[in-house]
Amino acid sequence: MRLTCPLCGERDRREFYYYGSEDYLNRPAADAPLSAWDDHLHNRDNPAGVTRDLWYHEAGCAQWLLVTRNTVTHEISSVELVAERVK
Repeated sequence: MRLTCPLCGERDRREFYYYGSEDYLNRPAADAPLSAWDDHLHNRDNPAGVTRDLWYHEAGCAQWLLVTRNTVTHEISSVELVAERVK
């Protein structure tokens, strides 16, 4: 699989570190019950089809990327910089 980094161009997926679903960006409140934090940290869905995942360009520009991809066909629809989304 190849990812096109917005800053570095097309690269092999081995340059990137997969972190998980974009839901990881939506953390529970600091005073949320421990069960909410446990669920957030340890329980993940494993859907078949289109997902939005966090990837870190470890062997490149050191940016976090939000990758929209199909887990069945491995087609990459889009790659965005996370830093540009949180402005």
